[in-house]
Amino acid sequence: MKKLIVFDLDGTLAPSKSSLAPQTAALLHDLIGIIKVAVISGGAWTQFEKQLLTDLPKGSLLTNLSLLPTCGTKFFQYKGKWTELYSEDLTADQRKKIIDSLNKAAGESGFHAEKVWGKVIEDRGSQVTFSALGQQAPLAEKEKWDADFAKRKKITAILKTLIPEFSVRMGGATSIDVTKPGIDKAYGIGKLKDTLHLSLKEMIYIGDALFPGGNDYPAEQAGVVSIPVKGPDDTNVVIKTIIACLGVK
Repeated sequence: MKKLIVFDLDGTLAPSKSSLAPQTAALLHDLIGIIKVAVISGGAWTQFEKQLLTDLPKGSLLTNLSLLPTCGTKFFQYKGKWTELYSEDLTADQRKKIIDSLNKAAGESGFHAEKVWGKVIEDRGSQVTFSALGQQAPLAEKEKWDADFAKRKKITAILKTLIPEFSVRMGGATSIDVTKPGIDKAYGIGKLKDTLHLSLKEMIYIGDALFPGGNDYPAEQAGVVSIPVKGPDDTNVVIKTIIACLGVK
């Protein structure tokens, strides 16, 4: 019997940097009412507040929801208010090395965007994220920049030679996430297992980057049954199916 459904956020529950669609918000609310739910994403906590929480009703149901920003390097639970359980922060020296290496890898790759919207590299404390077109780039621009992942695969390959001591994963539509070694979505899955007192067999993971090198892939490697999706529409179908399988109308 499954007891926890874990979702990625960008590209899975919502388009990159966008809010939940009304149908997805309603389905997610229904799901939280009958089973524990968690969301693990490369986004920062502020992104969770903007994309996810503003579209979910407030109240006691939120105690069924666990939130793990920045690829599981942080863990929040609702206890009358959102409370941070841990944060695997990078040191100032580590963040500087990662930022310098990201700049170098992007330069060596030869992929220079003609136009960017906002910061290309964002220091999120426990994670440093590279967004090729900037943090505020329009979704349409992001979706066509690296649709086959080839550009980010090249940047990631260079980056891994520069900072092999860190975890490097592709996420979102144009982003690359860097965290402490061993701190990725598999780490977040482990924290969910220990905190919620569940086994891996009692979980399902749903994400759009479950391919090798994607930031959802460590969750599958951890041993959780995983369902790949191509976007929120696919995710809505999966949620409806889970609700039906749980026997709730």
